[in-house]
Amino acid sequence: GQKQKPKNESWYDEKTLHFGFSLGFNTMDFNITPSQQYLSQDSLYPDVSILNPGINIQIVTDLRPGKYMDIRFLPGVSFGQRVVRYYKDLELYNDDQRLESSFLEFQILLKFKGDRLNNVRPYVITGLNFRYDLAAKKEYEDKEPIYLRLKRPDLYYEVGTGLDFYLTYFKLSVELKMSTGFRDILVGDPPPG
Repeated sequence: GQKQKPKNESWYDEKTLHFGFSLGFNTMDFNITPSQQYLSQDSLYPDVSILNPGINIQIVTDLRPGKYMDIRFLPGVSFGQRVVRYYKDLELYNDDQRLESSFLEFQILLKFKGDRLNNVRPYVITGLNFRYDLAAKKEYEDKEPIYLRLKRPDLYYEVGTGLDFYLTYFKLSVELKMSTGFRDILVGDPPPG
């Protein structure tokens, strides 16, 4: 068995409501499905081939209705980018299009916790995240090769797992989470002219 170690007390874990902050890293991607009606025509085919790191910053509001469950509200911001390359007849076409996103996020998550083993506690999370992209392009620009424009609001489903580490003066959580959007965020209006 596991040898019992002295437990770091967690006065904040026993409170009905407590607060904190979250810092994280992300990579953003697209699931691109070209339209079937253009397969036989002279078209460009997009692909996200470069994943760039981004950053997330959130304020954590944690409500504890029971011993093994928390309801979490995490308003915050996240920044990231996607680089889309276009191919024509399997050859790289023109420049890459860099799509930057600056999201306002409003996450509501359920956190299901296991029993503590000494100063570590595993958990799983699931929930919804409403995001509003402040950097989404609204209009086409003549000077830049803009092929894709994005809608600003979207709703995401999130699922993940992590570990809470109980240190002497605070709790540190390490978490791996995946987020998938529900909507098609591509603006379908063709460019003018």
